[in-house]
Amino acid sequence: MYKVQYRASAAKMLRRMPRNVAKTVVRKIDQLAVSPYAPNNNVTRLKGEEGYRLRVGDWRVLYEIHDDVLVIEIIKIGPRGGVYR
Repeated sequence: MYKVQYRASAAKMLRRMPRNVAKTVVRKIDQLAVSPYAPNNNVTRLKGEEGYRLRVGDWRVLYEIHDDVLVIEIIKIGPRGGVYR
């Protein structure tokens, strides 16, 4: 199982979003940490930059996988349109 680390901006967004949505996002991230390379329709490799995107409803989670230390680093969490900027 991989450890999950949040950047400050991602943790701040989790605190600011509605509680029920935040719980759903955290649950999906925890499922991802168990097996980050398992086939998942909601995960896509980012084009033009490092990392992956996890879709949770209208929210997006951008993350990187560091296999050498077994860490998933959550880079950014945001609504569908604004997370990629």
